[in-house]
Amino acid sequence: QVQLVESGGGSVQAGGSLRLSCAASRYTFIMAWFRQAPGNEREGVAIIYTNGGRTHYADSVKGRFTISQDNAKNILYLQMNNLGPEDTAMYYCAADTQPGAGSVMFETSRYNYWGQGTQVTVSS
Repeated sequence: QVQLVESGGGSVQAGGSLRLSCAASRYTFIMAWFRQAPGNEREGVAIIYTNGGRTHYADSVKGRFTISQDNAKNILYLQMNNLGPEDTAMYYCAADTQPGAGSVMFETSRYNYWGQGTQVTVSS
């Protein structure tokens, strides 16, 4: 079992920045940030393979969001810059301890462990 606890959400004006954190109870193979806006499906935002730090981003956030990790503390981060109203959503940390196909890394079914979510609201 892996427990994930997110923090760092809040309200910000367009163009602003926020940093999300996710504390994991133990080592994982892959970690990710997903988000879900009201009425929308949960979508993958950024992925990191914890051994080596390889990252992947959704096109909608490339160049604005940065996923990173503190391996010593099992903490995942998401630095979000130049936020816009379209980034408003509940953000979830996800993780899994097993390798898997890279083709499904942005699919919710790829992850067995989820945090409770943290709300990000961006006003125009």
